[in-house]
Amino acid sequence: MSYAYLFKYIIIGDTGVGKSCLLLQFTDKRFQPVHDLTIGVEFGARMITIRNKPIKLQIWDTAGQESFRSITRSYYRGAAGALLVYDITRCQLAFMYMIKTEGSRYHFIIKQRETFTHLSTWLEDARQHASPNMTIMLIGNKCDLAHRRAVTTEEGAQFAKENGLIFLETSAKTSQNVEEAFINTAAKVYQKIEEGILDVSNESLGIKVGYGAGTGAAGSTRNDSIASQSSCCS
Repeated sequence: MSYAYLFKYIIIGDTGVGKSCLLLQFTDKRFQPVHDLTIGVEFGARMITIRNKPIKLQIWDTAGQESFRSITRSYYRGAAGALLVYDITRCQLAFMYMIKTEGSRYHFIIKQRETFTHLSTWLEDARQHASPNMTIMLIGNKCDLAHRRAVTTEEGAQFAKENGLIFLETSAKTSQNVEEAFINTAAKVYQKIEEGILDVSNESLGIKVGYGAGTGAAGSTRNDSIASQSSCCS
């Protein structure tokens, strides 16, 4: 399918916060409760519409482990948008993820609250290696588990405000605010194009021009419209 623009995204954050589940929910509209740990990067794509323009989102889901951080950094360059994800829940149980690489087993114990405290490191990494005009959406995931909340909505909103980020809480399980997270990010990228902040002829900024980029009227379609900026999922 032809597009007016292609926007490249990167999803970043600690292991176990639900990055792969968010991608799967957005691209396939389904939730997979048991998901293999991402090794390196995974890829997904979907067409949306912003102001009557067909936009293709090309999304790279990255591994959260430190051992893969150098691979992740290589994907910052050439990304128009980033989804920075943390887990809102407290460590009621110790979640163990296990991967098998070349016959060896590696165990990761995830403490969810730490995924919020690690945001500054992820953000610093992104801003060091990405374009200064990359749009970053902060996502507090797993808001369907509000009874286990360790990070308040206000804490997330404050971090976003202090660092100039967009903010939403989502649930990859119930799909709440998942559409909005990806589409609002695209809307912000598109706004920067209209305002001349992003040079679309420079593909290193994560934008590729397709057909019909210079025509079309303002407007939006059903679920691919510019979504509201609510930061709660209830």
